[in-house]
Amino acid sequence: MDLQVLENQTRALVIDILERSAIKKGQLFVLGLSSSEVAGGLIGKASSLEIGEVIVKTILEETQVRGVHLAVQGCEHLNRALAVEEAVAEAKNLEIVNVLPSLHAGGSGQLAAFKYMAEPVEVEEIVAHAGLDIGDTSIGMHVKRVQVPLVPIQRELGGAHVTALASRPKLIGGARGQYKEDPIRKF
Repeated sequence: MDLQVLENQTRALVIDILERSAIKKGQLFVLGLSSSEVAGGLIGKASSLEIGEVIVKTILEETQVRGVHLAVQGCEHLNRALAVEEAVAEAKNLEIVNVLPSLHAGGSGQLAAFKYMAEPVEVEEIVAHAGLDIGDTSIGMHVKRVQVPLVPIQRELGGAHVTALASRPKLIGGARGQYKEDPIRKF
């Protein structure tokens, strides 16, 4: 796999989702990543530290430029705990848990987060405003309601299927309700 091509495709993908999701400075963006799927294998069976590092470093650069906080979801072996900056965990009153990710418990994305974040910690759960799922890792449990699916500009990254979610406030009030313009779908 050409890592420069992977970086370029990842950058285009995350910029697209960050812009269309209407995520704001200070909000959380969740990444679910299967480097196995990106490499063309089955989730959890062909983890690649190199692939994880390229993808996480690129996404971290793009989120930091916008003042958006990245949370990297771990695999099921860590109950889908998330790597975030300690300052973010403290500011958002997130429950910090004591575990260190490995390639096969947490995954390459979490190892990369621990490499590239200033002071990473693991938290049990978050409520993100948007997210990117590379390799069908099921990020929905970490994105707030109401979730809005976004079709990414590219539906695959390497061999991995790619999906994305944004969120919007609930519409209440029924037939008499009036609403602000939806910044995601612009209805």
